[in-house]
Amino acid sequence: MNELLTCTGLTKRYANVLALNNIDLTIGHGKIIGILGPNGSGKTTLIKLINGLLTPTAGSLLVGGHAPGVETKKIVSYLPDNNFLPSWMTAEQIVNLFSDFYEDFRPALAYEMLARLGVPKDMRLKNLSKGNKEKVCLILVMSRNALLYILDEPIAAVDPATRDYVISTIINNYNPDASVLISTHIISDIEPVLDEAIFINHGQIVLHKTVDEIREEKGMSVDALFREVFKW
Repeated sequence: MNELLTCTGLTKRYANVLALNNIDLTIGHGKIIGILGPNGSGKTTLIKLINGLLTPTAGSLLVGGHAPGVETKKIVSYLPDNNFLPSWMTAEQIVNLFSDFYEDFRPALAYEMLARLGVPKDMRLKNLSKGNKEKVCLILVMSRNALLYILDEPIAAVDPATRDYVISTIINNYNPDASVLISTHIISDIEPVLDEAIFINHGQIVLHKTVDEIREEKGMSVDALFREVFKW
């Protein structure tokens, strides 16, 4: 199957708010893709639909040929934009938990990344800095051998000196047959690793092109085009 993710007429409405409006989207294997848009554009709604945390109002969504559910959770590794880990556990305890829970989890890789980022494995999360908590979350997600990684603001809480390593962690530790969807507002830092960019606004996809196409057709970077498209 060439399509890893397929959305057809995907629509999500909350009461009187149309969060996603009849979108069609296809994503293949082996890509790093930015989902870019202003606040309230529909990015988080799309991410939650892919992860089965919401159900569509209309249309369909398939991941690896399956509707979101038990089968897709086996192949999707999701980093939400908030800390999802119990604060009373240590990083080592959480690595052991993930090892038991996910068949594709690679504990040796997790410990290697914890060491390289200087995160103590025997300290309770509640005693870690906000940046180190975010690192633990990212490490856990990237230590799975998944087919689709969905990262919601993966570098927002880390200092600029750590961002380069976080980005290299993303691009060097995922299955080459997999794809990575990254939602971020820090476009300039993530742009060098992107293969494609998706611009979303008012619940609709307004652009989906490769980064090379954007530069050739528009004569500007993805970051510059984003500022032009979404300027107030």
